[in-house]
Amino acid sequence: MARIKLLEQNEVTGAEKERYDELAGRNAVTNMKRGLLNDAATYDAYMAWYTSWNRLVEVIGEKDAILYAHAISTTNSCQLCSLFFISDVKGLGLDPANLVYDEKEQVLTELGRSIVKDPTSVSDELFGKLKSFFNDQEIVVIVGFAGQMIATNNFNSVLKIDVDQRLLPIINEFKPATWRENIK
Repeated sequence: MARIKLLEQNEVTGAEKERYDELAGRNAVTNMKRGLLNDAATYDAYMAWYTSWNRLVEVIGEKDAILYAHAISTTNSCQLCSLFFISDVKGLGLDPANLVYDEKEQVLTELGRSIVKDPTSVSDELFGKLKSFFNDQEIVVIVGFAGQMIATNNFNSVLKIDVDQRLLPIINEFKPATWRENIK
């Protein structure tokens, strides 16, 4: 159960109502957005995720973007985001529990996992591999998106945002990350 109220359309006023009405008009209301709509400025900041996502897709393609976001969210153990990307991975016709990566996908997923685990320890070797596929502008897009994804993961995890109804059929496919268990 969420630690904050997930607002309904009739509970918001002012700037929050404008944003809610726009989402409702597009049938795009999610539990995360219902939580964010407690504050319009915070909502606006987090909705920049979509700008970053769209640019990421332009740079690396939709499949690689989904695999990258999936790696970040599952490594960060965000149940809600992981389930969204498990659903998206399945939409690609892939099995999220048995992914096989090509060389570029492996670099991207390794980067995503490394950024989550310890961004100060992304190795020069990994960065060199990244530079073999992407130029500096593209790397800024890739790393910038990771920051956006991690912020979204943290919002949902800290506030225990409820899993959206459409994801409930796959809820058992989420496996919390265990790499933090021995960190003191």
